[in-house]
Amino acid sequence: MPGKSTRLTFAVLATGAGVFAMLQSLIAPALPTVQHALHASQSTATWVMTAYLLSASVFTPILGRVGDLVGRKRTLVAVLLTVLAGCLVAALAPNIGVLIVARAIQGAGGALFPLSFGIIRDEFAPSEVSGSISNLSAVIAAGGGVGIVAAGPIVSALDYRWLFWIPVAVVAVTTLIALRYVPESPHRAEGRVNWLGAVLLSAWLVALLLPLSQATRWGWGSARVIGLFVAAVVLFALWLQAEARSRTPLIDLRVMRLPTVWTTNAAALLFGAGMYSIWSFLPGFVQTPGSAGYGFGASVTASGLLMLPMLVAMFLSGVLSGRLEPVVGAKTLLTAGAALGAFACGLLTLWHDQRWQIALVAGVFGFGIGLAFASMANLIVGSVPAEQTGAATGMNANIRTIGGSIGAAVTSVLVTGRLQPSGLPYASGYTHGFGLLAVLCLAAALAALLVPARRAARVTGASRATCDLARTVGEAAGGGARG
Repeated sequence: MPGKSTRLTFAVLATGAGVFAMLQSLIAPALPTVQHALHASQSTATWVMTAYLLSASVFTPILGRVGDLVGRKRTLVAVLLTVLAGCLVAALAPNIGVLIVARAIQGAGGALFPLSFGIIRDEFAPSEVSGSISNLSAVIAAGGGVGIVAAGPIVSALDYRWLFWIPVAVVAVTTLIALRYVPESPHRAEGRVNWLGAVLLSAWLVALLLPLSQATRWGWGSARVIGLFVAAVVLFALWLQAEARSRTPLIDLRVMRLPTVWTTNAAALLFGAGMYSIWSFLPGFVQTPGSAGYGFGASVTASGLLMLPMLVAMFLSGVLSGRLEPVVGAKTLLTAGAALGAFACGLLTLWHDQRWQIALVAGVFGFGIGLAFASMANLIVGSVPAEQTGAATGMNANIRTIGGSIGAAVTSVLVTGRLQPSGLPYASGYTHGFGLLAVLCLAAALAALLVPARRAARVTGASRATCDLARTVGEAAGGGARG
């Protein structure tokens, strides 16, 4: 837990990161209401989610790296102000076009995750870092759950615009406190922002995520989808080449090749596919009318309440992981979290006829999310040099998002690939989808088993990362000499 001198700093970081996590999921249950209120088509309304996803995927690693270079407090305040502006514009948006732009502005808040982890590493005592990262991860994980649960009651009692007015007030206060009380980072990376790397990173991320999010409408075999996937591969190769040649890369590929980093990122990709898909499709399942042969015809509010056990379990397990990590290790917690996700999805595949079954499965999955979120962050932070914390944790968050986009796209094909005459999916579509998510989470658990075990439990992250990085560089140099 944070000490007395750092509790206010932690509260600021937790509030900012929690609000951004909430904004990720808050609008999804209310999207039909927004579509009707702003007289938009369904295809146009989906861009409210897509614009946010694309913006966050671009800004999270780039601004994380900017924070490493120019100062994390300065960047944190700038990002909070950007999120504040995005929420204000969204609350006042007169049409769907302005709302989409506002959501793209809000997406810059994705950088709050890596910036917050970096500030904790800079400012907190070594004995507090692991527990504080676990607690912050618990807040981030629970924030997504809060969005799902709170959207219905807020829209019913007030109006969908209050989904943004409430964050305006919270972020404004948080920004003022951050400006006054959060200290500036003592650690700075050397060099400057590699803008070519930033442009290429942005380009291949957009080229990958855009067709994944729109393929069900455009068609998987359409020229737009295939062309964007080809462009993503080409741009990714160009980005790797540009980063390898740069003296000051945006993302240091040597750090990404560290054994702990790449194995954790592999687990994040697979677990993200399962986690985001559950968030996306489980509410839709319970909202399906019983006439379809399954589902409960639940309202947005009622479906959110069925997700409440997930929210509570995410927070509790995230906090608990901070106490368990020094005893059992982050690798064990990541493996256990992913395995719980696989177990929950397996249960859901066979066992979804009663509301209490859904609530129980949601709680089990939520417990797994809390363990996995906290352990991923601790593994990355403890394995990279201090000046690379923002970029490395930003890429981990991004890889999790990419996994979520892939998982949601594939699950959507299974769920909506064959429809009843009423236009509703068959129960088998959901069953196959949940089965796929169980396999993905199980694969994440297997990937977590590849994470190297820590030889010394209390070696500081900085010294361990320095040794690992030096070893990687030496091996690369040795390989080049032998070649």
